[in-house]
Amino acid sequence: MHVQKITTPAGEEMVLLSAADFEDLVDARDAAVAMAEIRGGRMETLGEAELDEYLAAPTPLAFWRKKRGMTQAQLAKSVGKSQAYLAQIEGGKRTGDVDVLARIAATLRIRIEDLLTD
Repeated sequence: MHVQKITTPAGEEMVLLSAADFEDLVDARDAAVAMAEIRGGRMETLGEAELDEYLAAPTPLAFWRKKRGMTQAQLAKSVGKSQAYLAQIEGGKRTGDVDVLARIAATLRIRIEDLLTD
């Protein structure tokens, strides 16, 4: 990693590094935060069989809803939407707005990011 220190005209010290090195630092920070959350019991991990189920599910929502033992109707009622609407999100035919995804995530006790796909 090549780092260059510079001083701004206002006297503030800064460092200059490549975008790749910066991304590596961000990734390392994110990994450290995730590991601390796992150790503290604030982030759930999946076993090998669960990971296979997650990867086989049509969407992350389908996996997490089933993992929590909820029916589509139960989850839909909990978040104030119809079962048909939830089925569209779960099947990947609809994305759902941020408010709905936030309510789903809270009900399933996961982060909203856990419902998103690449």
